[in-house]
Amino acid sequence: MRREDIKYIIEAVMFAYGDPITIKELNSIINDELSPKEIEIMLNDLINEYREKDRGLQIIKLEDKYQMCTNTKYANFISKIIEPQKKKSLSQATLETLTIIAYKQPITKLEIENIRGVKCDKAVSTLYENDLIVEAGRLEKIGRPIIYKTTEEFLKTLGIEKLEDLPPLDQYKLKE
Repeated sequence: MRREDIKYIIEAVMFAYGDPITIKELNSIINDELSPKEIEIMLNDLINEYREKDRGLQIIKLEDKYQMCTNTKYANFISKIIEPQKKKSLSQATLETLTIIAYKQPITKLEIENIRGVKCDKAVSTLYENDLIVEAGRLEKIGRPIIYKTTEEFLKTLGIEKLEDLPPLDQYKLKE
């Protein structure tokens, strides 16, 4: 199969699938014809082609996965035909809780409450409902508390590729 054909197969699969997909998954679809590095190069070629031509679609990287999505530049046109899902705006307490989880993950609710100094049941529930956090397992201690971490949706919402892209905390002065 020609290299260009494989690139367009990858593009078609990503368009049809819609969800984030790994290089390994893409490679298995094309019968392991290429090395992971070659697929990564093709993905980067597609990313650059979309970016250079300012296309309506784009491919974004989310940690070790790639996803095809619409270019945010054209969101106002898309919203005219697709009614956006109504997501609750996040309260200050919920944003504080999300920030703690993002920087301290994996973390338990008790650890969050110790940092904030108040209960966080509602904030954690709201973050979970909005797919910004997920249960990442349980600690092997009394009560087996749930530990939480952020999701790919969190990365997409912030427009970052990986958690390391979060701004360092030491650049912010804490209120006293």
